Amino acid sequence: MESSSLKICGVWDASLSAAPAELPAEAVHLWQRELHESASDLEACRELLSAEERDKAMRYRIERPRSDYILTRGTLRFLLAQYLHLTPAEISFGYAQYGKPFLTPESDLRFNVSHSHGLALMGFVRRREIGVDVEQVRAQSDAKTLAERFFSVREREYLRDLSGDELHAAFFRCWTRKEAYIKAKGEGLSLPLHQFDVSIEPDPKQALLATRPDHSEANRWSILNVSAKSGYAAAFAVEKEVEP
Repeated sequence: MESSSLKICGVWDASLSAAPAELPAEAVHLWQRELHESASDLEACRELLSAEERDKAMRYRIERPRSDYILTRGTLRFLLAQYLHLTPAEISFGYAQYGKPFLTPESDLRFNVSHSHGLALMGFVRRREIGVDVEQVRAQSDAKTLAERFFSVREREYLRDLSGDELHAAFFRCWTRKEAYIKAKGEGLSLPLHQFDVSIEPDPKQALLATRPDHSEANRWSILNVSAKSGYAAAFAVEKEVEP
């Protein structure tokens, strides 16, 4: 196995005029896009979609999810095209067993996307699997109930003594870190959320604390905090090691 020190770049604001720098093997690029845009921005992103994606957009009966999908997918196509020196129309996707998208034909460029309540987050890396997640931090009346159902013992114990805004912020920090990991692994909820522990501290150097039943997995992955727009929690997970 080959191990390299990843360089985590800042979170840039994405648009259809963004010009990504070259993405070297040891770097992770993160982009965020606010999804409250003008009619012209929406139409520009719609023009970048494939026929299948436009059909999918029209199946959304509510305008907000429809426009979020169009803006997110159009921006993703634009950024991928920039990285690959192609046109957006030349970008083609395949989907793994649990729905994780990848590029076809096969490419060493890997990506992942998340959006929540008006903000999209996109991550790009070469040769390594990556997962991202973003959530708007909001009052969650059943936060402790959800934690007891889905989180690990260590995580539940951390949350039990919290309340109010502190509880909600901690809950979404935990949730985004766990979601980013299962998205990076590409296994969906076939990977139970209670089988690994993440830190719930605001800005840990490494948020993946333990994995079960294979304890070595914790050494293969990094989960890191993302400084996204105020009012949101976000994280990404990425492989530490890749095949030479």
